[in-house]
Amino acid sequence: MIIKMKNALLQHWHIFRFLRLALGIAIIVQGVMGKDGLFILAGILFTLLALFNTGCCATGGCYPEAKKTTSTSKDISYEEVV
Repeated sequence: MIIKMKNALLQHWHIFRFLRLALGIAIIVQGVMGKDGLFILAGILFTLLALFNTGCCATGGCYPEAKKTTSTSKDISYEEVV
């Protein structure tokens, strides 16, 4: 478990992950400056999401289920219209 957390923190850093981390820290700073506890909590949440490289779709809930079709194809007959 500790190895997974270490890998989550240290690997796969890219520009958007750095951007999310910077925005999370900026939200925390603004919350501290404005003395707003809810804003600080939101900043902590966004910072943790960036640190662990997760998001709202981490559980795969953002993708719709694939529609399973069991119907067979039918032959279509055409009539010539004159």
